[in-house]
Amino acid sequence: MLKYISPIVLLIISNVFMTFAWYGHLRHKSSALWIVILVSWLIAFFEYCFQVPANRIGHEVYNVVQLKTIQEVITLIIFSVFSVLYLKEQFRWNYLIGFIFIVLAVFFIFKR
Repeated sequence: MLKYISPIVLLIISNVFMTFAWYGHLRHKSSALWIVILVSWLIAFFEYCFQVPANRIGHEVYNVVQLKTIQEVITLIIFSVFSVLYLKEQFRWNYLIGFIFIVLAVFFIFKR
């Protein structure tokens, strides 16, 4: 059971770093672009430290399409929480409908 969960936990941690690297600077628009790029790259380093092992370990129990699908669902969940809590963006009903369609895609990708 751990071999199925550990890549997911690593992908969650990776996504938290990735989301801050890609979007965290939007709260600091007055910072110079070169500083934002440098800080984002430094954050992304830690993202890769979790993402690469997640895919290596995960590929032992999931195929590549399943891994990518898991990654995308995790990304949507973390990004949604991040955008509401950190960036103070509004979560709209049409976003939820779109995510539901993505979950349907997940169902078909994992269906045997």
